[in-house]
Amino acid sequence: MSVPELIGRYRVGRRLGSGAFATVWFADDEELRSPVAVKVLADNWTHQLDVRARFTEEARIMRRAESDRLVRVLDVGELPDGRPYLVMTYASGGTLAERLEDGPLPVREALRVAVEAAHGVAVLHGLGIVHRDLKPSNVFFHENRVLVGDLGLAKALAHGSGFTVVAGSPGYMAPEQALLGGGLDERTDVYALGALTYHMLTGRTPTLPASIQAVPAAAAQPVVRPSRLRPGVPAAVDNVVMRALASAPARRWPSAAAFADALEAALTAPAPRRRPAVARRLAVTAALSAVLLGAGSAFDAVPTWTRVTDASGEVSVWVPAAWAKQVRGTGWNPRTLRLADGRAHGLVVGTDLTAWDDPASPVPGVFAGVSPALRGATPALPDHSTCTRQPDPRPHLGARTAVVRRWTGCGGTSVSFTEALITPPTGDYGLYVQIRQVDDTDHTEAILRGVRTG
Repeated sequence: MSVPELIGRYRVGRRLGSGAFATVWFADDEELRSPVAVKVLADNWTHQLDVRARFTEEARIMRRAESDRLVRVLDVGELPDGRPYLVMTYASGGTLAERLEDGPLPVREALRVAVEAAHGVAVLHGLGIVHRDLKPSNVFFHENRVLVGDLGLAKALAHGSGFTVVAGSPGYMAPEQALLGGGLDERTDVYALGALTYHMLTGRTPTLPASIQAVPAAAAQPVVRPSRLRPGVPAAVDNVVMRALASAPARRWPSAAAFADALEAALTAPAPRRRPAVARRLAVTAALSAVLLGAGSAFDAVPTWTRVTDASGEVSVWVPAAWAKQVRGTGWNPRTLRLADGRAHGLVVGTDLTAWDDPASPVPGVFAGVSPALRGATPALPDHSTCTRQPDPRPHLGARTAVVRRWTGCGGTSVSFTEALITPPTGDYGLYVQIRQVDDTDHTEAILRGVRTG
């Protein structure tokens, strides 16, 4: 596809994306000196009156909304060859689809995005509009805001029962969208919001019928609860998402606003207190349980711990619940320790992962990664030259052996680091763990005992 030099007065830079009906270009508004996105109807649809009407209707809907929660239409026009175009907000943060390429989002981030997207959909519903095509590529990020866009399939709710075309995106379509003439209303978008949230939490869409032909809603396969695929998802969140994904519209949340309110309530609900039965929390062997249940368990230092698992389910670690605000579980490359190059399973969990790469930042958290390259190797550990080396800890790890190093007072602060190389008694892999702590309470032994693989 050739790149046009100008679209109207807008100088084109690059293509942002394309779909069945249109192509979106990044461009500069040279008069106002600001970046914009320009959506141009595809040439083969220019003379299709119904498609052209749908395209221009999108501009009218977005102009009517004028909301900070929706992508805004700034201008409209027509090219010399007759193709109409829309000039819209340029979402500098990209799309949700791009963020999901690296796997599921941290739980709290996923819920925040879901709540913001639901509020954006609620704006449309307030105008009497059902979106009908919510999916990750239609959710945008701009200046710390979540925007809903691409309303090309939207229609007035008042005419919802008269739809005669199956339209939407598999994976996010409500069951009634697979029925020709099926009545659609706000709850259709509630299902899509539930599917988006499910995808952000688990890295996959909910289970749908094998075909999106005219099948009854009851034929849909059962949906697995998010926490079954992503340990650490609270039960309250499970319940909110599963209700949104109910096959029957009457059983879903009645509106996008109600869904957002329920997610916010689940997000702010206090974590349930756990009994001090460490053996049950960690699901470790009976021998290790006997050790932990002895006097002075390291877990007594904090009231609540939580288990965090990487996207593959191969690596998990128990951490203080207060640390588990963000999780990145898409793996790591042992090359960072000057070992053999190659992707391996791993995760990092902490209070603010945007600052994790700065060793001076007071961000408590844990990195845990496995790799065959770690077994019998001597990796190059990170530089802790601004810290004070402490005597090597000697944690009791059962049959596993470990080399553990600890540094404190890093950069003249309370930040401390623990680096551990753990070798299981069987298998062809090793385990690397880095623990960053920011206060005087040392959780090293408890964390190392709680790291699991497989």
